[in-house]
Amino acid sequence: MRLPRILIAAAASGGGKTTVATGLMAALRASGQTVAPFKVGPDYIDPGYHSMASGRPGRNLDSVMCGNELIAPLLAHGFLTPHPADVAVIEGVMGLFDGQLGTGRGSSAEIATTTQTPVVVVIDTAHASLTHAAVVAGLATFDPNVTIAGVILNRVASPRHGAEIVRGLDRLGITVLGQIPRTESIFVPSRHLGLVPAGEWEDSAAKVSKLGDLIAEHVDLDAVMKVAESAPDLDVEPWNPRVALESAGWSSHCFDEPPVVGIFAGRAFTFRYPETTEMLQAAGFRVVDIDPLTDRRLPDHIQGLYLGGGFPQIHATDLEDNTELAADVRAHAEAGMPIVAECAGLLYLCRHLDGHTMAGVLPMDAEMAKRLTMGYRVATRDSIEVVGHEFHRTTTTPIADVDPAWHITMPDGTDRAEGALGDPARQGRPTVQASYLHLHWAGQPSQAAWFASEVTRFHEGTDGTHAEPDLNHHGDSDIAEGLVDFAVNVRVSEPPQWLRDAITSTAHDWARYPDATPARGALAAMHQVGADKVLPTAGAAEAFLLIAATGPRHAVVVHPQFTEPEAALRATGIDVERVILDVSDEFALNPAHVPEAADLVVIGNPTNPTGRLHPASDVLALRRPGRVLVVDEAFMDATDESQSLIGEDMDDLLVVRSLTKTYGLAGIRAGYVVGDPRLIARLAAHQGPWSVSTPAVAAMTACTSEEAWRFRNQLRDEIPAARADLVGRLRGLGLHVIDSDAPFVLVDTSSISDDSLRQPLADCGFAVRRGETFPGLGPTWIRLAVRDPKTHAELAQALSDLTAHQPTEN
Repeated sequence: MRLPRILIAAAASGGGKTTVATGLMAALRASGQTVAPFKVGPDYIDPGYHSMASGRPGRNLDSVMCGNELIAPLLAHGFLTPHPADVAVIEGVMGLFDGQLGTGRGSSAEIATTTQTPVVVVIDTAHASLTHAAVVAGLATFDPNVTIAGVILNRVASPRHGAEIVRGLDRLGITVLGQIPRTESIFVPSRHLGLVPAGEWEDSAAKVSKLGDLIAEHVDLDAVMKVAESAPDLDVEPWNPRVALESAGWSSHCFDEPPVVGIFAGRAFTFRYPETTEMLQAAGFRVVDIDPLTDRRLPDHIQGLYLGGGFPQIHATDLEDNTELAADVRAHAEAGMPIVAECAGLLYLCRHLDGHTMAGVLPMDAEMAKRLTMGYRVATRDSIEVVGHEFHRTTTTPIADVDPAWHITMPDGTDRAEGALGDPARQGRPTVQASYLHLHWAGQPSQAAWFASEVTRFHEGTDGTHAEPDLNHHGDSDIAEGLVDFAVNVRVSEPPQWLRDAITSTAHDWARYPDATPARGALAAMHQVGADKVLPTAGAAEAFLLIAATGPRHAVVVHPQFTEPEAALRATGIDVERVILDVSDEFALNPAHVPEAADLVVIGNPTNPTGRLHPASDVLALRRPGRVLVVDEAFMDATDESQSLIGEDMDDLLVVRSLTKTYGLAGIRAGYVVGDPRLIARLAAHQGPWSVSTPAVAAMTACTSEEAWRFRNQLRDEIPAARADLVGRLRGLGLHVIDSDAPFVLVDTSSISDDSLRQPLADCGFAVRRGETFPGLGPTWIRLAVRDPKTHAELAQALSDLTAHQPTEN
């Protein structure tokens, strides 16, 4: 195989290899050559600059992680992919002969020998002149299998300085391909783990281009190409990702739709080997990049997630602020979606990183450390052995028992338990593998095959859809014949007699088309607002569809929250961004977490299912010019209404109310919207003719009466004592109950079981509202409607019995 190539080496680190190699790639590309870029060793950062300079993925040639036998095949693969290149430029690592301590494996010299690649040595000419020729002489004769084909002088102080070094090199018969003068205009910033990645460096593309101009001016590119073309042909079969997978036992699958696998990317997650993506694609998957700094949700129907390396500690505040994505990752993990995380990915899956809240998939905390941990590692788990590399200045601390991902024998002979295996879905096998160890899947194809198998299993078992909450699920789906109903929030078993009489008295009008005008006037009078601020609707569900029909550009729903608003928006083709409130704050609203660009924000108050009553001042803090704020006050009439936003000032504000829960009208569909007259008119323009039935008009009108007022207040006054009775019994069992101002409570049952208690409670005769259908909650959450003390006692006994039957650890 014809493969022109050179390897850029140096006598030591810091001599300018990255500067020269990156600039040479950019200069050759600008001259019309197609450049295939490579880096010796495990480093992720330099390939980022190589990619920017060459326009192709930067690749690694690491004989420690991949074995000598794969180096030439990987070189050939990178040369040919995505299309054949004209020249391969390989940047070396450390000094030319520096590699793994004790063996020298993985050195630039080893890669040059294995691939028969001519070496161009970069000499940092500072602090000496003719002596540099002696150093090159030593490099050229140390190993006769390494061919030094040329030299590039870097940081040359003056023409006389350069000429003196050239005089010595002429005696060796080694060509000087270029002399780069000292300049302060080209540098790459660094941090605690080396250079700043290209993806994080401001104006990096422009600076790489400028570096290419510098190299083109001072290096003979034609002479460089002549050296590259002197490399002998390679007798090699290019590496093939599909063949690599099959070598590890992977069998090809035919998918109707390719399973989606997400890979974290962007400024916080810049490290991954291109072969990782290629092996996933070879398995038949569609690979999608996810930027955890900007993307608020995982892709639809995602069925696997790979979190590589990067610097999450630098971006911890922004990662913490993206609570919606963290909750989505956690929910998918709890649904059994397979996740592989390396180094930075491990930190993201922890509960906290330097005090910042992360995704919380693993019961671990992480923090910056004083010492750098670096080196190749041989890691084992059962019969599996892998070779990887770690490079980090953080540590993790388990806060609960975890099974380690790997056992590593350290250089001092001690065994180190590394990382964690997780089974968040309680399937009896790990679906999460996270550690500091970076693995090159080309050299460890069994790891790629394992992940591909888990993705396929998840795809075939679930089609990836159950990981996303079922927005169309409602509490009535959880009840069944013979079950005591704690699932549905309708507070009376039937409408009171006076309300039934008002509805049935209109029977003689049922043959006529309905007119909602009387209801509109009565509701306006009750709330002491103008009739132009009120729109009767066929329940709150119609109100949310009308709001969706206004076509917001950037819709945000604050969760956990009643799912009907988001379902309505999505049904009309509108993307929805979720803001997930934090359970550690008891689901309190932080207005700062809502994106400024949102032109529609929906929030419940008090919120279903949390029961949290947000202060009106916090909700009003969400108002912005040009933004419509929608507040779902379906349960506000169960409070003293002091936090309601219905009033005189309703500019850009819509409040949705329902009469269903208090008056037992689920079968009538009676609701209404109060708000900005301009917005009310827009909703009315989208409302179909006669959508509010005559019985619903009668019900709305009757619910504004003095009798309705007394009925509503009596129910409201009974709630606190009944709710306190239920909460006291639940907390007496050690359960976490969210403080509530609503006729229901939200309960975390994880202290009893890591699985949902919905079915076990149904087996005991109780229907409860499952929590996992609410975005931001998982299967251990249940919502319970407030009932009477006797019924509460029966439920508490059932929960106590379930606790007693839970297995205990020896």
